[in-house]
Amino acid sequence: MAKLITGILGITVLIAGCKGKAATPSAREKGNNQATIVDVMVAGTSTINNTIEANGTVVANEFAELHPEISGRITYLNVPEGALVQQGTLIARINDADLQAQLQKSKVQLDLYQKTEERDRKLLDINGINQADYDLALNNVNSTKADIAYTQALIDKTVIRAPFTGIVGLRQVSIGAYVAPTNVIATIQQLDKIKVDFTLPEQYGSVIKKGAVVDVTIDASTNAQRKAVVIAYEPQITPTSRNIRVRAVLQEGKGHPGAFVKVYLNAAADKKAILVPTNAIIPNDKNNQVILVKNGKASFADVVTGLREASNIEITSGINPGDTVVVTGVLFARPDAPLKVRGVKTTAPAVAQQ
Repeated sequence: MAKLITGILGITVLIAGCKGKAATPSAREKGNNQATIVDVMVAGTSTINNTIEANGTVVANEFAELHPEISGRITYLNVPEGALVQQGTLIARINDADLQAQLQKSKVQLDLYQKTEERDRKLLDINGINQADYDLALNNVNSTKADIAYTQALIDKTVIRAPFTGIVGLRQVSIGAYVAPTNVIATIQQLDKIKVDFTLPEQYGSVIKKGAVVDVTIDASTNAQRKAVVIAYEPQITPTSRNIRVRAVLQEGKGHPGAFVKVYLNAAADKKAILVPTNAIIPNDKNNQVILVKNGKASFADVVTGLREASNIEITSGINPGDTVVVTGVLFARPDAPLKVRGVKTTAPAVAQQ
């Protein structure tokens, strides 16, 4: 009897266990049919500005280093540091005593040769001398004139003048010093018109044009922006960096040449684009995807992205205005699974930066 009771109890436990296992798939199936709670947004076109940020440098309108053209001792020096000098102002003079002496000697010889040529010309007119003697006298005159011109050119090289009107920098030498063409006496810069040089990636070559207006921030502490007009750009792209060199002129204000500046160029003003939050994008190995709500279920769509900013990203293809895009609960949604919309969110127009 004890064995019979034990057998009946075992069969009862076995049947109960089988009923529990049979109930488990039913519960899992019920869980799979439960809708995922998500927030959505309705895709629409917004105005987006593609503002390119570039690093630049302030450049003087004109800049020159004042070097002597020949070696020698400085006998005169006029470098008014930080002052404005006019074009042609005498800055320095190199000792030219030997050249001056050579010039005087050549002038004395020229006077003698000219008198000899005049006498020989009169004698030639009366056949007092032959043509060869006269040609020799004339050659002496012309040769001496050439020597005088050459010596005068060397004397001119001993004089350093301001090549243009500008502000002289710090003096680098002293009077009486022996200098060579490699020595810098001072610098001179023209600051009445300030330029800004900056570089842009090559993909923006079609955007930058002569006459385009850019914003320049010179003082980082105030973030004050000034307008500058593009006057030229280098036709050749720099092979090492693949960048385009651009030059613009500030319309107002002053700056110190060599200073660092930020340049902002709007490459796509008033461009209409579909913007979605960046967290709505599902990246994978091949392409990016977003989840659309269609007939209450999740539909995964491949998209192509464009400009990006802190919180939004542009969708160039893959969705259309009016589509319902899932923006929260993206990680829990599955293809063709039911979705429950909790709320509708909006995305504000943004300024995309590179």
